[in-house]
Amino acid sequence: MKNPFYLLLFLVTISSGQTNNKSLTKKRDYSFLTDTLNIDKQLEKHKLAGFSVVVFENYEIVYSKQFGVKSVNSKEKIDENTAFSTASISKPITALLCFILEEKGLINLDEPIDNYLKRWHLPKSKFTQNNSPTWKQFFNHTAGTSQGGFADYYEGDTIPTIKQSLLGQIPRYDKKIEFLFTPGTSFEYSGGGYTIIQMALEDTLKKSIAELAEEHIFGPLGLKNTTMIQPNENGFLTNVALVHDKDGKVIKTGLPITPQVAASGMWSTPTDLAKLAIEIQNALRNKNNKVISNTVAKEVTAVTALKNAVGGWGYGWQKSFGYNNYDWFSCNGSNTGVGGNILATMTDGNGLIYLANGEKPNRFPVMNYTRNKILKVMDWNKASTDDIQEIPASLKKN
Repeated sequence: MKNPFYLLLFLVTISSGQTNNKSLTKKRDYSFLTDTLNIDKQLEKHKLAGFSVVVFENYEIVYSKQFGVKSVNSKEKIDENTAFSTASISKPITALLCFILEEKGLINLDEPIDNYLKRWHLPKSKFTQNNSPTWKQFFNHTAGTSQGGFADYYEGDTIPTIKQSLLGQIPRYDKKIEFLFTPGTSFEYSGGGYTIIQMALEDTLKKSIAELAEEHIFGPLGLKNTTMIQPNENGFLTNVALVHDKDGKVIKTGLPITPQVAASGMWSTPTDLAKLAIEIQNALRNKNNKVISNTVAKEVTAVTALKNAVGGWGYGWQKSFGYNNYDWFSCNGSNTGVGGNILATMTDGNGLIYLANGEKPNRFPVMNYTRNKILKVMDWNKASTDDIQEIPASLKKN
């Protein structure tokens, strides 16, 4: 018979090993971020109505917190499912949709976009006589079109069609969209270019961009609080944050209507946007991705245009601000009375997303404070490298 002492020692050793394994696999507690950020104090200081933030790490959402109210008139609290107007964050999602549709054989993004337009065609220009712009040149703002951004509309306003928008029949623009340079030779941020993309999609596939985005992205990813349907249309979300001016008051109805949907008409939550960003991150490593392929993820996030030496632009995404030695894909959205950011690493599955329902002087200090604080305390510090990457020949030529 074996010595009982050794048997007892063996059992204690196993038990100790199991305890150690449990402690090693125990997930980090991220609740400390609430006290660290102290967002409520920031809202009061800057007269910001509401703020919603999500942090993800190692391809998982690890922290989600909401502060403030949907509207100062109702005092109803923002929750995780409260959607905000995302402004220009719509652009990379539009580009992503187009690449998914191309992969399904429905469009060809290397072809001139004018081939897909039916109810309107690109204006004649000396810049496009021998160089008709492709879809891809509109994605990264190198097509050369004007019309940088658009004003919002509200219930009771006359809502223009996107054709009227391109014809310059709207308050902000009194002349039709035009070309400012030869496509592919320079950079000009153009919401009008994304309006052309929207028209090409809808003319070709006979569905609204809202239907296409729901069918190919939002639905498959389970993004229940994300839509490109507008507040004046059936099916719009019910749990939404209203837009506020610099004095902290609701602007008109609080629900901006954006006919130029591809450029700035999407509504979403930080949680849904985090799920989408993580899907792209998983697709980049070709693991656990369900909707976006590795090929599409690499294409939409690759640098294809250089601008002001901040890392350049992908198709819809801005690339790399150099935070913590990581390469990032990111997007800033900014409309009257609302805005936010997506910041996601190209590797390791880290990032943060926040949306706020206030004007620039109110939300910018809170957004910048939150970003800097999270980047510091999360300790996402990738080892620096002295590797030098060769500029692609196409970019070098431009």
